[in-house]
Amino acid sequence: MKEFGDLIYTPERASGEAVSKIESHTPRIEAPDKVKAGEAFEIKVLVGPHPNRVEHSIRWIELYFYEEGRGFNPIHLATIRLEPVYTEPEVTVKLRLSKSGVLYALEYCNLHGVWEARKEIEII
Repeated sequence: MKEFGDLIYTPERASGEAVSKIESHTPRIEAPDKVKAGEAFEIKVLVGPHPNRVEHSIRWIELYFYEEGRGFNPIHLATIRLEPVYTEPEVTVKLRLSKSGVLYALEYCNLHGVWEARKEIEII
């Protein structure tokens, strides 16, 4: 029996047929590398280009933050559910962080599973 984390695809761990899905399924995180402590900033997460039909679409995007020095991680930041046909897999969220860490974006494609991206954010 596999652990759930073993079922999440990343560009580094994709193999076989999944390699051909890296570009269209790995979330892209647009965020600054460094931000001031306690200052709000925007991040954008995009997936695709990707089909947007009932039979094949991105159904949700989730954001998590691994905060340095925190006893229990990650912190769940947001879950955005997407309706096929009507919504596109692109979301913008404002964050306010006090410690450096790693931002994780997960997305779920109803045909090709859960995909992950991550980005380090340094607090200055």
